[in-house]
Amino acid sequence: MLDSIRQNIRILGQILGETIAVEQGPEWVERIEAIRALAKEVNSDEQALDKLQALFADMSESDMLVLARAFSQFLNLANIAEQQYTISEQGLAELDVAHPLTELSEKIANADADKIRDALQKLNIELVLTAHPTEINRRTFIHKYHQIADELDNGKEDFSRIAELVEQAWFTNEIRQERPTPLDESRWGLDVISDSLWAALPQFIRELDEASQKLLGEPLPDGFMPVNIASWMAGDRDGNPFVTAKLSSEAIRNARIRASRLYWRDVRELYLELSMNKADEDLIAEDVKGSGPYRHQLKQIITRLEDNIASLENGTTENTIDDADELLTPLIRCRQSLLNHGMTRAANSQLLDLIRKVQCFGISMVNLDVRQHSERHDAAMAEILSFLNLGDYLSWDEAKRQEFLLSELASNRPLLPDNQWSADTQEVLDTFKMIAAQPQQVLGIYIISMASTASDVLLVRLFMKICGVNWQMPIAPLFETLDDLNHAPAVMNELLSMDTYVSSCEGQQTVMIGYSDSAKDAGVLAATWAQYQAQEALAKVFAEKGILLKLFHGRGGTIGRGGGPAHAAVASQPPGTLEGGLRVTEQGETIRYKYGLPNLAVRSFHLYASAILESLISPPQSPEPEWRELMDKMAEDSCDTYRSYVQEQADFVRYFRQATPEQELSSLPLGSRPAKRRADGGIESLRAIPWIFAWSQNRMVLPSWLGFGQAIANHQDEYQALIDEMLEKWPYFRSRVSLIEMVYLKSNPMIATRYDEALVEDELKVMGEGLRAQLAKDQETVLSVLGHKQLMENDPWNLSSFELRRPYLLPLHLMQIEALKRLRNSPDDCGFEQLLMHTMAGIATGMRNTG
Repeated sequence: MLDSIRQNIRILGQILGETIAVEQGPEWVERIEAIRALAKEVNSDEQALDKLQALFADMSESDMLVLARAFSQFLNLANIAEQQYTISEQGLAELDVAHPLTELSEKIANADADKIRDALQKLNIELVLTAHPTEINRRTFIHKYHQIADELDNGKEDFSRIAELVEQAWFTNEIRQERPTPLDESRWGLDVISDSLWAALPQFIRELDEASQKLLGEPLPDGFMPVNIASWMAGDRDGNPFVTAKLSSEAIRNARIRASRLYWRDVRELYLELSMNKADEDLIAEDVKGSGPYRHQLKQIITRLEDNIASLENGTTENTIDDADELLTPLIRCRQSLLNHGMTRAANSQLLDLIRKVQCFGISMVNLDVRQHSERHDAAMAEILSFLNLGDYLSWDEAKRQEFLLSELASNRPLLPDNQWSADTQEVLDTFKMIAAQPQQVLGIYIISMASTASDVLLVRLFMKICGVNWQMPIAPLFETLDDLNHAPAVMNELLSMDTYVSSCEGQQTVMIGYSDSAKDAGVLAATWAQYQAQEALAKVFAEKGILLKLFHGRGGTIGRGGGPAHAAVASQPPGTLEGGLRVTEQGETIRYKYGLPNLAVRSFHLYASAILESLISPPQSPEPEWRELMDKMAEDSCDTYRSYVQEQADFVRYFRQATPEQELSSLPLGSRPAKRRADGGIESLRAIPWIFAWSQNRMVLPSWLGFGQAIANHQDEYQALIDEMLEKWPYFRSRVSLIEMVYLKSNPMIATRYDEALVEDELKVMGEGLRAQLAKDQETVLSVLGHKQLMENDPWNLSSFELRRPYLLPLHLMQIEALKRLRNSPDDCGFEQLLMHTMAGIATGMRNTG
């Protein structure tokens, strides 16, 4: 790691030590340092691990709590220093990181101008903020961390403000005492926008405009806005009983108020700037009070925003701004007038930034998506039809369901009688009535979890009709399991063959690809290959039907859920699947790592934009037939290997729950949603949070690698040359192998062994031994395929970054093991629970993912 970043980390660690000494005494700093030094020895001397474990076995939970907080806080400070460094001018220069748009310009310098222009027109980045898991750090800590980053960015020699912020953090309880509500999560999402994206968005568009001028000799067209922000926070009701129609309405109201206040602030600042009198005649004529033609227009907007805020705060829908054009029209008139009179600098500065904010953030900062499980829709319709004596919907086959739904969609008769429905059915109906009552511009799309048939989509369209939704809200079926992914093209082909439905699509259709559930079902390699093939086949179906396919990727952020570096993820998409843009979930803590600071957000936008444009202008090579054939074989082998452990070993669930903190996860207030879709379910019902989180806590990281290496090993001898060719020429395969390398780096069999020794029944320990042997074998296979002697040897920055964290992570793991042992022996002891939560938070921070 470079000297400048090491220096910042050293300074932050020293400040933290001084702060701890104030509360605990200087001897505690020596104690912490001794444990850290011992942890550093573990790589070369496993006896040091025994010493550490014995030390914690004799330590009180109160003492361990101080240590857990210290190591956790340091890992947070190290993350801050790294984030700030990687976006600073010094960091970018020392790391030799090219600006993504500059790099793109060099790659496409000889491309046809019309091709570049067409790609820009198709560029669309839709980020969907999700709260599963929500950010593990409390909002107050995120605020302090941002300020520390700003102070580091200033490059001052005076660290007194940083010391003050570290002191504030140390003397604040970093663990939430209560689980956040969906409204809390929604507010957190709005905070991210107001603190970071609000400033980052116009900066990104300005830099994209500069790139356009260099490449094409022309600016971006007026009205061009390639970015949209949506949210699932307070809209995702799948498995979350706390998200109701009433709560979603409240979240929308809060978002509209927040947006209006931000616009009000920006327009007031602009009012001070636009004092000029030279303007178009119509603007001058409207300025009857002589305040100035531009200020008159801005004053009208300020008054309108104040009225809007007052109405929304009073809970009324009268006199509210329901269309962003109310704000855009006067702003665009002002800009055009400035341009007409030669004031191009004023026209293209703060005013243009504000216009672009309105175009992106609209009247509510985010478009709220609504998500519900297909079974909830089925049950609600079954209850309605039973009351009407029209039959048993749940017993009908797909053909009969389609016949009924298409008939009702074409009929003018009312289907929904007045009745006292069950609570579940009433909530489904209330959700659609909530959609009908909201302005169209505050809503995104409707997602159907576990969609598997065309009737799943038709049923949602019928609910919209009977509940009074008078616009064609986009509906996205979410194909999640391996079987559903494989059947997705046939389902969509069937749906798009129905004129009644196609007429409601307005020429485009969103399809969501699930990553976490398919990987949990079949393992990472089989899942990603199924996702790749499904996208290819969907693109073909949509091209034949003449409908624009908008793919929505439920990637999350962690590797186990399909996440990974943004540019590599986009570049590895099948050719032709970015024509409708990129819609992608960004989950809790990943939002902070990618968008938490304005400069970070700008860079993330650049990475997405450059990758999408490059793929549109120079599409990646389609896989050769022999590549596909080998991938089919490896995916099947991978799935078999994965399921042989996870699904076919009778005691695997028992082993999983003993070897990881999965049972205790409910004590960590990570998010508003329960850890399971069903209280009585097994692993198949677990959400991505506990499944991936638990395995990352004990450092097996199993969901992210199991099956992958074995599949390659099965075919390496026969197909080594073909594998080499795939690595060289196929971005999809190269990115998957690269991600697996990072997974292996994050795994640690030595630590996982200690969890097993302390927590797992003797008869189940053989499972852990088998998994660790598999991991070692797989790692050797992947290294040999890559021709590497050690992990990440081509990525020294990420390697050194993770090595820095090792001596701070190790004590947290050992303290977690001790906390789990004691808590399982004394489940009513709150001290052990507090210690466990702090170790969970610290490990998640050091691993830089929660799930």
